[in-house]
Amino acid sequence: MATVLPNSRTEPDGSAVVRVLSYNIRSLRDDEDALARVIRACAPDLVFIQEAPRFFRWRKHAARLAAKTDLVVLSGGATAAGPLLLCSLRATVERTQDVLLPLVPGQHRRGFATAVVTIGAARLGVLSCHLSLADAERHAQAGLLIDRLAAMDVPYAVVGGDINETPSGRGFQRIAASLQDCWATAPWGGEHTFDPGRPRRRIDAVFASHGIEVLGCGVPVEHPGVSAADLRAASDHLPVLAALRIPAVHPAFANS
Repeated sequence: MATVLPNSRTEPDGSAVVRVLSYNIRSLRDDEDALARVIRACAPDLVFIQEAPRFFRWRKHAARLAAKTDLVVLSGGATAAGPLLLCSLRATVERTQDVLLPLVPGQHRRGFATAVVTIGAARLGVLSCHLSLADAERHAQAGLLIDRLAAMDVPYAVVGGDINETPSGRGFQRIAASLQDCWATAPWGGEHTFDPGRPRRRIDAVFASHGIEVLGCGVPVEHPGVSAADLRAASDHLPVLAALRIPAVHPAFANS
């Protein structure tokens, strides 16, 4: 197991090594400067946010976080009921779509922030999600997630999210039946994401299409520039960082 994840780069064959980060930020209610330091230190190309601010001046809050982390807002926020996507200037945006999921009485509204991007000669769909606290609804949302990826009609896809259950749960397993659970494929760093004080459960994850090479995935507990104090102060969840090698797309299929 590598002690340091590979840096972002474009390979000679056109494939792209991409760093992705999934992070539940609890609506920026904690130490925003600590959060920004963690994100910057991870040097991600794509950030899958959950619990982004959804109410008063939410766009301003999202833009401020992006500016503090040298990223730009890609899609999501209140229009996706909380999931948000940020990206570096390395990504070229093809299209975005915010998706609201069916509302179950008595439960919070949920949604997906989605986009299709190219990085080098790699083309992929990305989706940030925060699934329900209720088991039956969460299982149904996992199915909707897989359906949404299929509808995006892309050669490869990456999902980052707060799944709200461990890998033994039905919803988690439904996603992992179609996509690689990146921690299980190439464990790196820490495993458990909740809560930062005494992490005992892995309820946040990064998933990737088969065909994507997972170079490492986990909580950046010993990553250069990421301190234990900042991880505890930034949010009530720990982030998941992954390095992925995305294959180049043949020109004939680039716009399929």
